[in-house]
Amino acid sequence: MGMSVIISAADQDDAEQLFRLQYLCFQSEAELYGNYRIDPLVQTLESVRDELATDLLFVARLGDEVVGAVRGFTAEDGTGRIGKLCVHPRLQGHGLGARLLRAAETGLAAERAATRFRLHTGHRSEGNLRLYRRAGYAQVGAETGEDGVRLILLEKEAPAAQEYLASA
Repeated sequence: MGMSVIISAADQDDAEQLFRLQYLCFQSEAELYGNYRIDPLVQTLESVRDELATDLLFVARLGDEVVGAVRGFTAEDGTGRIGKLCVHPRLQGHGLGARLLRAAETGLAAERAATRFRLHTGHRSEGNLRLYRRAGYAQVGAETGEDGVRLILLEKEAPAAQEYLASA
């Protein structure tokens, strides 16, 4: 009998698995850009622990294994910033990324009063761009990250928290 993937809030005990998963998942992005200094690959374990203490982090669990993750926080202007969405390579293409994105949106709207959501991805990351567009995001700009990668900025308005809770 197979196990179901469960989405839940991350906790400090997940730090090392998150750190390793992030490093594994972002290898393909680094290869796509020929740049192994992208933020998810140079982030320290201590920085992941700091994010666990302050941000909303959600993980996808298959049994005891963390197989996906996403994180977010709400900026002072009410924008929910979503980042570092990743799914283990062996589980990609099965809707897990969309489920994690929805968990981050729901959490940011309900728990952190986000009024809109913003995220970014590299300009060559077609799979990511498709996922975000299917989820209702539209391009609002572009910029070059500190690592030199050209980023597409995407945003969408957040429905009222009650709408999220009713559809969750």
